[in-house]
Amino acid sequence: MVPQRVSLITIGAYDLPALRSFYQSLGWKETSISSDTYAVFKTAGVLLSLFPIKELAKDANIEITQSPGAFRGVTFAINLEEPGQVDSVIEEIRKAGANIVREPSDAFWGGRTAYFADPENNLWEVAWNPSAVFDERGAMISF
Repeated sequence: MVPQRVSLITIGAYDLPALRSFYQSLGWKETSISSDTYAVFKTAGVLLSLFPIKELAKDANIEITQSPGAFRGVTFAINLEEPGQVDSVIEEIRKAGANIVREPSDAFWGGRTAYFADPENNLWEVAWNPSAVFDERGAMISF
């Protein structure tokens, strides 16, 4: 049986120092395993790593077919416990220099949501879902 979990998400970075600096400007702390060529941030649920995209493609034995800034068809999410947090978190992200691609608004499914893109156009949702349940670490365990 395959374990039902997500342990690590890696973003292939075109400019690792700039992308690393952005996530640091959000106030996110790196783990001790980070180095000059690899950044790892501990989140409530999974580890988020940044790795040079050419090295990531080489490791996976694939070719890079997208240009920097192209939508990669993947979104990440920061889910929150209260609807007003969506607005305040987006303001902090705006101050860090992110491109806000959708301002906070009520969602058709009953929550509140917004979207931002990091410096390499990786798309993140910031959301409140009224049925979300979080554990003591802040990891969303159901919705």
